[in-house]
Amino acid sequence: MDLRAVSAFFFAYIRPVLDVLLLAYLIYNTYLILVRTQAVQLVRGILLLAAIYAFAFFLQLSTVTWILSIVAPGLVIGLAIIFQPELRKIFMHLGQGRFFKTTSLQRTSQIEAAVTAAEMLAQSRRGALIVFARGVGLKEIIDKGIKLDAILSSSLLVTIFAHDNPLHDGAAIIQDNRIAAAACFLPLSEQQDIKKTFGSRHRAALGLSEQSDAVVLIASEETGALSLAYDSKLYYALSGDQIRTKLAQLLEGNEQEAADEENQYEI
Repeated sequence: MDLRAVSAFFFAYIRPVLDVLLLAYLIYNTYLILVRTQAVQLVRGILLLAAIYAFAFFLQLSTVTWILSIVAPGLVIGLAIIFQPELRKIFMHLGQGRFFKTTSLQRTSQIEAAVTAAEMLAQSRRGALIVFARGVGLKEIIDKGIKLDAILSSSLLVTIFAHDNPLHDGAAIIQDNRIAAAACFLPLSEQQDIKKTFGSRHRAALGLSEQSDAVVLIASEETGALSLAYDSKLYYALSGDQIRTKLAQLLEGNEQEAADEENQYEI
């Protein structure tokens, strides 16, 4: 086959298709990141400024155009400061790399072990925080806790959160299908409109979900309710089956399928 003909075919047909597919991929993933991080407000603010400037420029409103040209850089910087947590989440999602994923069997076993332990603890009115690390590393939090690097099992999790165990105060971190550490203290949520009925465990779970992509399973000592925290939201009083399904979706990376419409408290 003539090399020139192949080259011409590539540049005439293949390259435009690749160009469109790559652009569509980037747009779609950018949309998912914006939705996941709730940064739509930031985009709306920037688009509103751009629309006002274009309107003023088109109608030759010299005063408005002059003011916007001076104020716009400061407004953009102000928006970046105001929405700094959302921007951080966007870059956090972009930086996630999952080259070595756990197998489906490993995910199922770790979910079953964690949820079974949480159900047992909740029935006994024992509080627990069980963190599933995902793309964003939790090394700093693990280093400040008690490192275990132990095989994950429901019996060990129940033992960790026993009242007479010195490791029960804090969170257990599950990473690479192992219990990486226990007695880990999580950052408290910066949100101001959290229900006052939520204690320190729920605030800590929300706090970690604001600063990372981790999923936190909470067993309430006061009510015995099981909850999940991820993507800066708290899903309260879920059943064991709901949690198993949701964890499977989240650890697989199907965040869009994990949207919950019942028994949820979103911040």
